[in-house]
Amino acid sequence: MLQYDAGMSNAGVLAGKWAVVTGASAGIGVALARELARRGAKLILTARRRERLEALAAELTAQGTEVRIVTADLLDPAAPQAIFDATEGAGLAVEILINNAGLGQYGYLYKSDAAQELGQIRVNCEAAVALARLFVPRMVERRRGWLMMVASTASFQPVPFLSTYAATKAFDRFFALGLAEEVAPFGIRVTALCPGPTESEFFEVAGASQFRSGRIQAADEVARVGIDALVRGKRTIVSHFGGRLSAFAVRFLPTGLITAMVARVARPKE
Repeated sequence: MLQYDAGMSNAGVLAGKWAVVTGASAGIGVALARELARRGAKLILTARRRERLEALAAELTAQGTEVRIVTADLLDPAAPQAIFDATEGAGLAVEILINNAGLGQYGYLYKSDAAQELGQIRVNCEAAVALARLFVPRMVERRRGWLMMVASTASFQPVPFLSTYAATKAFDRFFALGLAEEVAPFGIRVTALCPGPTESEFFEVAGASQFRSGRIQAADEVARVGIDALVRGKRTIVSHFGGRLSAFAVRFLPTGLITAMVARVARPKE
């Protein structure tokens, strides 16, 4: 089986290749699309909000990037297959899959919107696995490919009041690590990108605006660090310096202590 040469040059390695970016209508998804375009990739942008996809597509097309749009809502179990049918199924060889789309919800579980809680599992976990299961076999056939799972620094420890979200991101990170080992012999690179607080719509959508404190990292910086790691074949990358420190520290602290400390900071104001 073909193995990647760790010493091979990464310059321009993504140029001319089709990349699917989910959640490409805002925040990190937009930044990842721009970063891939900067590196010469051709883009398939997918999200719920077509008008935003069209605006981004127009921007990138004006810069010389070939762009397609697939409007899809990953809360719909049929959406992953629809995305695949519109791309690989239509003859486009997708060599890069960016599983970026995600949902969050902040607050007490017993008070939360049940649909939003379950939606996090559907989008953050189920849809991401479904997309990987559809696209990875073609990458294996071609003996080449790149897959990114956008996880979070929340994946390194339980986060009270973001309990479901943190659990889904732990799933994403571990899924990426396991899959990376499975497909490495076929020349496929898998990276779990773990951003910390990032300039995006997440805080508003999740109802977690009080977490917008301290250093908020720019989405374009997260995207640059993430795509660099993907190209290098790094399996986990924490883009935020504070996140790297906390991810290291939690290895040595009891889980009960960590959750108690996080709860004191994160507890909703009554």
